[in-house]
Amino acid sequence: MAAPIDFYFDFSSPYGYLAGELIDTLAARYQRSVRWRPILLGVVFKTTGGAPLPSLPLKGDYSRRDFERSARFHDIAYRHPARFPISTVAPARAFYWLDGQDAMAAIHLAKLLFRAYFADGLDISDPETTVAVATQAPLGLSADAVREGMSLPAVKDRVRTEVEQALAIGVFGSPYMVIDGEPFWGADRLDQMERWLARGPW
Repeated sequence: MAAPIDFYFDFSSPYGYLAGELIDTLAARYQRSVRWRPILLGVVFKTTGGAPLPSLPLKGDYSRRDFERSARFHDIAYRHPARFPISTVAPARAFYWLDGQDAMAAIHLAKLLFRAYFADGLDISDPETTVAVATQAPLGLSADAVREGMSLPAVKDRVRTEVEQALAIGVFGSPYMVIDGEPFWGADRLDQMERWLARGPW
């Protein structure tokens, strides 16, 4: 079977959210799976010298318009969060804790967390909000288990390791996808990814 598509993203990335709503369906058309790999853009920016889009003159205003327009284009629910961007340590820890037990459940949790932030306006940087999302149907995880899992040293180490490994292969933004070693940055590269999957390199 062909190797999974690696999908690097930050839970505070609108374009990561949009890609997350689309990438599994895209991959499935070509008999691929997707390996979801949350990262922390704050750490990445320390390496790249980057900054959150809202802090950039002119580009920040345009970006918000583009977030909303892109969501409408793909018919994806989007409400720009009142607090943006946010720290995503809590959701990343919750994801990797669950990923250690059930990768598919972790992907489902990631989608719920994205929608909670970008569609429902919930501040998932608050660990208790992340816990509340994880306990809702259909996952229905135990709140105490999620809290305990997020605090495990091994889970904290996993988050750090994932970010370090992402930087080591050149990940510098969200979303960042890798197909058989070929990198694609941005939700606007999904069309190129589809051609790559359908026809191979060009």
